[in-house]
Amino acid sequence: MLTEQGILENFGKGFDCSQVVFGECAARLGLDEALAKKIAACFGGGMWYGHECGAVTGALMAVGAKYGHSEPGDADTKNAALAKMHEFRAKFLERQPSCVCKEILGYDLSVPEDMQKIQDEGLLTTRCPKVVRDALEVLEEIL
Repeated sequence: MLTEQGILENFGKGFDCSQVVFGECAARLGLDEALAKKIAACFGGGMWYGHECGAVTGALMAVGAKYGHSEPGDADTKNAALAKMHEFRAKFLERQPSCVCKEILGYDLSVPEDMQKIQDEGLLTTRCPKVVRDALEVLEEIL
């Protein structure tokens, strides 16, 4: 599993939290890592509007890839996947105050003034690696 330093190295390469989480799980799920990172590319920073945390969306992509349904009318598999989603969220919320990016950071990165505060306080390099690590650790338990 990636350390916070490894997460920071991924950030330094231009990958966002959603890409780091889903990309880290790709091989275990039988997926191509590059494709996983492409799929997760637009979900960082709460889809860049401070909504659902990118680490959470990346994790839920992994949950869906492992437990999701793909056949019409497969309610049992769908319900099992939703149970895993709820399990992930509950365990993540034991570690983090919210699943919402702007609540975790305390600022809305879609607002230029808030983004400046996020950068000035170094939250993307101090807070976000811990959030990604927590998402990965929870995924370790449920995948």
